[in-house]
Amino acid sequence: MHAVTGISGKVGGVVGRTLLGAGKDVRAVVRSAAKGAAWREQGCEVALAAMEDADALRDAFAGAESVFVLLPPTFDRSPGFVEARQQIAALRAALEAARPRKVVALSTIGARAGQPNLLRQLGLMEQELGQLPVPVAFLRAAWFIENFAWDLDAARGGAIASYLQPLERKVPMVACADVGRTAAELMQQDWQGRRVVELEAAQRYSPNDIAAGFARVLGRPVRADIIERAAWQELFTAQGMRNPEPRMQMLDGFNEGWIAFEGGAAEARTGGVALDTVLASML
Repeated sequence: MHAVTGISGKVGGVVGRTLLGAGKDVRAVVRSAAKGAAWREQGCEVALAAMEDADALRDAFAGAESVFVLLPPTFDRSPGFVEARQQIAALRAALEAARPRKVVALSTIGARAGQPNLLRQLGLMEQELGQLPVPVAFLRAAWFIENFAWDLDAARGGAIASYLQPLERKVPMVACADVGRTAAELMQQDWQGRRVVELEAAQRYSPNDIAAGFARVLGRPVRADIIERAAWQELFTAQGMRNPEPRMQMLDGFNEGWIAFEGGAAEARTGGVALDTVLASML
């Protein structure tokens, strides 16, 4: 049996469906019975557990052949990543107690970057879960193409606003479908110790490429416009963020190139879902 956290999200949903399609038994780990209902109908066992509840997570992971874990995504963490640290501690305690045969954890490009930024919380996760007494694979995914769903309405109006800059700079990106399928594949493999897999699309994309992709799927001209860095804090605060600095630092990392894949001993993989396929799905 394979336990999947975050199964109601884009990546976790693909993990669950891929495993079910392969004929595997799946335990959907969800926060509420309402979220688990649809997965129960598809044949999953359902376990209720919040990511801060080590005891409930332990029970959800008990007897699992593999476990897929991820931190709930948020751009607005408290200073010091208080919530993330609580979730990481609960995950580590639960996995140490449950002792599944292996763990696949969703991480990110730049997880080990030295400079402060939003992605450091996943570096903290790697440090803690890397000490587990079971085999662990960290799946470091590139920038999700699905993040551009926020720009769909603007693209319909003919221009998307870009925090990524300069507009011609290409950034590693990947489709959530490729991330989920790769995670499901890893969950069905065997290995020893700690493993790192870096995943991106077959090509890298710039903000200009994203605008051109929107133009193709919408059938109308679309351009990308830079949002100057001096305006970021005011914009993010107006959107309701309480602590925008880590997000701004993360964007700096992509723009300056210090958020990048490490290479070296990491396994490099490429996804097969094209940019236009993801953008078209948003319509």
